[in-house]
Amino acid sequence: MPLVRPPVQRTPLVLVRPRQSFLTPPLSIASSQSRSVSASSPDHEDRFDPPGGWLFGVPPGEKYKKEGWENIWMYGFFGSLGLAVVAYAFKPDTSIQTWALEEARRRLEAEGILKEPEDK
Repeated sequence: MPLVRPPVQRTPLVLVRPRQSFLTPPLSIASSQSRSVSASSPDHEDRFDPPGGWLFGVPPGEKYKKEGWENIWMYGFFGSLGLAVVAYAFKPDTSIQTWALEEARRRLEAEGILKEPEDK
């Protein structure tokens, strides 16, 4: 068995073609489809409102009038956020280190090596 590996024959890059993925169409089909979709668009109007110069569409001097869903959304969002914070603060400690410490203490107390803590 030879100690030196024989050189690998490399094919010229001209002969190697990249594999076409079945998810992406060839470039010629993709470019023709994008042109046909944009050219045959049914609407000829702008997609956005023209700028009016007012913040949130409220003229200066007018008071903003809330819509019906805004109060429900605010109380629901911030109420659930507050409940999540309280639940996270009072969640039980389920870490493996805490369990192992308690289990080791129980076993040592059962064997009599560690004395039980006195009630204060």
